[in-house]
Amino acid sequence: QVQLVESGGGLVQAGGSLRLSCAASGGSFSSYAMGWFRQVPGKGREFVASISRSGGSTYSAGSVKGRFTISRDNAKNTVYLQMNSLKPEDTAVYYCAAAAQVAVVTTPNGVHYWGKGTLVTVSS
Repeated sequence: QVQLVESGGGLVQAGGSLRLSCAASGGSFSSYAMGWFRQVPGKGREFVASISRSGGSTYSAGSVKGRFTISRDNAKNTVYLQMNSLKPEDTAVYYCAAAAQVAVVTTPNGVHYWGKGTLVTVSS
């Protein structure tokens, strides 16, 4: 059983930056592809970015490409999401996700473990 704990959310003005962190415990972190998803009230969970087990491959949604960067530190059992040039439409609860036996995780159905989420609010 893997536990994921997100941190780093908060309130930021449009154009600003935040870095989210997700600390994993209870499992072999390097065995999991990791991802970030986000959700706003009334909508489903949306893919944001994913990173392979070694960190050698990353994938991002078109809406965040060029602004958000996912990375991981397997020695620290942590995955990060650096968010730059934030927009009000980036406002959401951001969830960390772990998936086993896949190269990357880009859909909620592929996730084995979820964190509880961290709220990001971008003011205009």
